[in-house]
Amino acid sequence: MTRVSFLLGISAGIVILSAIFFLLFSWITVRKLKKNPKTMNALGFEFISGWNILNAAQALSLPKFLTQKTKTSPGSFLFANAELLRQHTNKLDRFLARLFYWSCALGTISFIAIGLLNELNIIN
Repeated sequence: MTRVSFLLGISAGIVILSAIFFLLFSWITVRKLKKNPKTMNALGFEFISGWNILNAAQALSLPKFLTQKTKTSPGSFLFANAELLRQHTNKLDRFLARLFYWSCALGTISFIAIGLLNELNIIN
């Protein structure tokens, strides 16, 4: 087994865990937020089906100073309303959001980095 295939295997494991966290977060948290009339339209723009799940996880995972910047940006309609979502979620919801969002980000970044490093012959 080469180093690249070993690293890709670890990345694939992270992505599989991310998919499990995606399902848990969508079933437990986003379903509750979609049923609430106050938060129904605060989940951000949905490019494709399920994108609002990623928007909600991002809003609950990023630090408040970053979500404040997205709130005042011209493309603010693309992002979920983090302040409103924090009011209507509990600690378990926010924990699941962080698990899903950061495992998804880590898996994606690691796949890209491993592929790039392999193409540049830095890792073999």
